[in-house]
Amino acid sequence: MKLPCCAAIMICCFGVGAALAQDFPRDRELLLDAAPMRPSKRIPSLTLAADGRATFDLWCRSIAGRIEPAADGSLTVTAETPDLAQAPLPEMQGPGQCSDQRQQADLALLAALTQSNRWEAAGEGVALTGGPQPLRFRPATN
Repeated sequence: MKLPCCAAIMICCFGVGAALAQDFPRDRELLLDAAPMRPSKRIPSLTLAADGRATFDLWCRSIAGRIEPAADGSLTVTAETPDLAQAPLPEMQGPGQCSDQRQQADLALLAALTQSNRWEAAGEGVALTGGPQPLRFRPATN
């Protein structure tokens, strides 16, 4: 009698663990899997709060938005400031940090983020797909 009960508990626990592993990472900084654009060490990141509010730290600017992931792998990403020219520049920026190249990279990254419509767990991070280019984010280690 004890064996079937233990098996049922193990199945339930593993099922719950698998479901939790598929949750979109929240309340932690996720870094874009990319090398920094020199001379800066900044790497774009995203942070998703439990209520869906998000912060997108791009190559140069930071903007607020929303990420609404669904259990079926679909995703909606919106930016509160779709016009990056209106987004504030970082307070602590060094010379050349917001070059034309970095500002163009901001536009491309924002487009890739807001056009992504699918997500999947990628190790401890997440991969966003369905847009002009797939984006892979990993947890920050600092």
